[in-house]
Amino acid sequence: MNEAYLKNVIEAALFAAGRPLTASQIAQLFDEHVRPSTTEVRAQLEVLAADYTTRGIEMKETASGFRVQVRGALASEISRLWPERPPRFSRALLETLALIAYRQPITRAEIEAVRGVAVNPNIVKTLLERNWVRVVGQRDVPGHPELLGTTREFLDYFGLKTLDELPPLAHLTAMADVNLQLDLGEEAHEASGEAAEGRTAAFAEEESSEEEEHPESAAAASELVAAGPHLDS
Repeated sequence: MNEAYLKNVIEAALFAAGRPLTASQIAQLFDEHVRPSTTEVRAQLEVLAADYTTRGIEMKETASGFRVQVRGALASEISRLWPERPPRFSRALLETLALIAYRQPITRAEIEAVRGVAVNPNIVKTLLERNWVRVVGQRDVPGHPELLGTTREFLDYFGLKTLDELPPLAHLTAMADVNLQLDLGEEAHEASGEAAEGRTAAFAEEESSEEEEHPESAAAASELVAAGPHLDS
């Protein structure tokens, strides 16, 4: 098969699909007698990724396959195509999600022990409804509490192929650094909110202004924001 034609079909498929596609799924787009191998598809995906290095879009491999997305440096400007301001990240929701991502499997009681406050049931409900979190089992203790873990959709949303790609937390052990990154002042909150709006769809808004901030969960939340999603093409 002509390599230029194969590359064009792959590029068109990634733009049209609106979701990540695996090399195998892309290969299935072709008639059986001319179907390329997954190796050939991957080779053209690499060519496309190289083509995009100087452009406003980029190739990203996530848990569900390959996708084309807006380059992160441009997401803030491109987000202005949608004038309606989405709800901002709730710190409580983000910290809960980050703890699940970094310490899974984890129970609600364990999340509360780290954060120092009760978990709002609506937060977990929102994460479950968005399919970013799922019940992966039960802890073998009295009451058999549910164990929570992240899903493939969580990885796709944050542009991750595996959980190993989550940013490390080792360099955030100093409380002073954590407090600096998550300043509770209005100016810092406004700035972090604008950055989140430019790079993500909305999290459901949950009240958290009176909750006590815990250094470990705050650090995890900060790193999760840093690994946040870009706008799909």
